[in-house]
Amino acid sequence: MFENLSQYKNFKAKRISSYDKTGGNSDRWVIDAQSSRTIADIEGPGKISHIWCTIFGKWGEEDKREFDTYSLRKVLIRMYWDDEKEPSVDCPIGDFFGLGHARAYSYQCAFFNTSCNDSIEGTINPRIAMNCWIPMPFRKKARIEVVNEQDINIIIYFYVDYQEHKEISTDTLYFHAQWKREKPVAIKDNGGVNLTDKNNYLILEAFGKGHYIGTNMSIDNTEGNWWGEGDDMIFVDRDNDDKWPPDLHGTGSEDYLCHAWGMQKVSHLYSGQPWCEYNEYGNTHHNKGKVCVYRYHVIDPIPFKKSIRVSIEHGHANDRGDDISSVAYWYQDEPHTVFVKMIPAEKRIPEERR
Repeated sequence: MFENLSQYKNFKAKRISSYDKTGGNSDRWVIDAQSSRTIADIEGPGKISHIWCTIFGKWGEEDKREFDTYSLRKVLIRMYWDDEKEPSVDCPIGDFFGLGHARAYSYQCAFFNTSCNDSIEGTINPRIAMNCWIPMPFRKKARIEVVNEQDINIIIYFYVDYQEHKEISTDTLYFHAQWKREKPVAIKDNGGVNLTDKNNYLILEAFGKGHYIGTNMSIDNTEGNWWGEGDDMIFVDRDNDDKWPPDLHGTGSEDYLCHAWGMQKVSHLYSGQPWCEYNEYGNTHHNKGKVCVYRYHVIDPIPFKKSIRVSIEHGHANDRGDDISSVAYWYQDEPHTVFVKMIPAEKRIPEERR
């Protein structure tokens, strides 16, 4: 990480931010209800190196302020590279930064960190600082759009730090991130045997040349008991050949997430469980509530030349029907396959049972 820090950097550092251009202290932009706003439109070649932001609801006198508790799911962040019309990044803003279930919690890893006041830790609240350090190169143009799918205006404070380069090398790929949500059907009649990924939860399917760099997952344990026995399976460059076994086959969800004997509440560089609801016994192994986990392939990316399919069982042999959402992160060449249309805001809200 630091080995090249002493070498001269042959680029120009630049920033776009929400600062008050009058010289005052109103360092925020307003995004009206049910509308969008481009927060960065950058000419290339260049590379986005850091994004910081925080959002809040209707702004006014202290006793008249409002906010939608589910802003982290109802507000979207989208990114477009060069001249593309369809986004390469399409995620609820909280999930993009690793905040699942619209919860606020502080954590730190190689790609992201977030920070909130202790008083709102673990609550449904958008008042949190969100940071991303994933490199995002582009050749012609980069555009970042924030979409407010709420019925109230929001304010956003932001930095987009980037680098101006003379050129981007021909082997440089483009960053992508896609959110999805599914409540898969539990399969109880397979005798506990699964020799296909057909019914798995699909984290990513991409076509082209690139490499997968990880995922965060938000799991709502609706079935009770231990959720983490589902194996991860990754097929690479198969050309519709699903011959068993996959190129990478795991031994359980907790194992793919670099844990063992259940999940622990930790935030490491490349894997972690930064937030979870504890059950009545005060442990997380048989957690009956919601969990947020991540696994990032920073030093062990998984390359593909033609295609990749990343999936994970929902329970052993898909015997569970929990509510799962995820963000997949990867680099690839363009054009990419157009993403499935984002589901409506109301259907992105987590189910609350307590």
